[in-house]
Amino acid sequence: MADEKYDFTIEQLGPCTVQSPIKLSTVHGDYTANYVDDKAYVINNVNVFDVKKPIVLDSSNLIEKAGPREKIYFDPKHVKAGICTCGGLCPGLNDVIRAIVRCLNTRYGVKVIKGYQFGFHGFFPEENYEPIDLDRYLIDEIHKIGGSYLGTSRGGGQRVSDIVDCLERDNINMVCIIGGDGTQRGSYDIACEVEKRGYKCAVVGIPKTVDNDLMFIDRSFGFETAVQRAKEAVASIHMEASSQINGIGLVKLMGRESGFIATAAALASHETNFCLIPEVPFDMEGENGFLACLERRLEKRGHAVIVVAEGAGQDLLTGTNATDASGNKKLSDIGLFLKKSIEKYFSEKKIEINLKYIDPGYQIRASVTIASDSIYCERLGNNAVHAAMAGKTKLVIGLVHDKFVHLPIKTVTAHRNAVDPEGSLWRDALDATGQPVLMVADEVAAQQKMANAVNEAKKKPSEQNKK
Repeated sequence: MADEKYDFTIEQLGPCTVQSPIKLSTVHGDYTANYVDDKAYVINNVNVFDVKKPIVLDSSNLIEKAGPREKIYFDPKHVKAGICTCGGLCPGLNDVIRAIVRCLNTRYGVKVIKGYQFGFHGFFPEENYEPIDLDRYLIDEIHKIGGSYLGTSRGGGQRVSDIVDCLERDNINMVCIIGGDGTQRGSYDIACEVEKRGYKCAVVGIPKTVDNDLMFIDRSFGFETAVQRAKEAVASIHMEASSQINGIGLVKLMGRESGFIATAAALASHETNFCLIPEVPFDMEGENGFLACLERRLEKRGHAVIVVAEGAGQDLLTGTNATDASGNKKLSDIGLFLKKSIEKYFSEKKIEINLKYIDPGYQIRASVTIASDSIYCERLGNNAVHAAMAGKTKLVIGLVHDKFVHLPIKTVTAHRNAVDPEGSLWRDALDATGQPVLMVADEVAAQQKMANAVNEAKKKPSEQNKK
């Protein structure tokens, strides 16, 4: 996909003719924060692999910078805004909600802000989830608790017409939808239906995926908190393992199709000896397989810590082909599989082990954000409001090369990001763990399996997967 052409053009509801109520500056050097011009961009592809090829400066490589505009599309006095959170829990949801409400309320003077409860289900009248009228005072303390103040749910994104009917009934001019790639594909369909009806409503997404697997974006909110909490879990399991005879600590972390959390936790902890992720295949049996490698580690050091992403090793388990409400394939439990396999292997060899297994996934998802994520969420929420007030639509707010930008939903959800087994991140993780590069019986077959896994993770997700 290196040669794939992208289109970073951002769609606009119409010309911006209203003076923004936010008093900023249009000049530099006056010690006053500046407006952002629509012609301010971030270059996506900054890596130069061939000096003979010039850097492209068009919509395939220029990403529009986010931030407050001097002229906006909507008159704040007439704006009615909506917010909803969809999909699974993630650290930072309340921080983002708080930031959106405060920016609308205090910076633009918007009085009507409706919080739709339990994801897309809050738009359906028959479910009787009345929207919450939000203001800065109601939500001022919600960043101190985990979860979602508005509640969340999976599914419902396919009922596009019903959702837009609700937006029209409530006279909503802009809606901020917080959710993962499936949610954002639903957001795109909602924006298309809005456009088809000639209804002027900006649809802006704030991408939420704790797995950190959205294309182009440096990191998704909640990821750093998840890594911090995962690191704490690894530290606890290491203490257990190192205090026992042949102690083995096993931690299962989030990561359905990408192993970013597991990889980062292994790097951060300095106490992980094996990191198993979806992008890198492994065998259980054989001289070069995982179990033999684990046995050698115990012989050498007397204890071992294993971190496994939930989507790792799925080829070793029996799949069900079932899906959840979001359309995601239900995974087999790699954590319990590893636990049973390890216990059986050493029992048959009559080698005493003490294995401790933890799955802190839900504890991590419900966690309150650490400082860096709290700052990130605040800025994401603010920039989402600035984009919506300027009449920009069909976009998500993201961080690219440490700059806040507008990214078209259609482009950012075209593929999933994944850990590159040949990249520097995984190379450094191997250095940190000391594990073999490949734990397989047949390296040639494994290389092909690895390539297939990465391509599968990056390919365009199913259109049915709307959270």
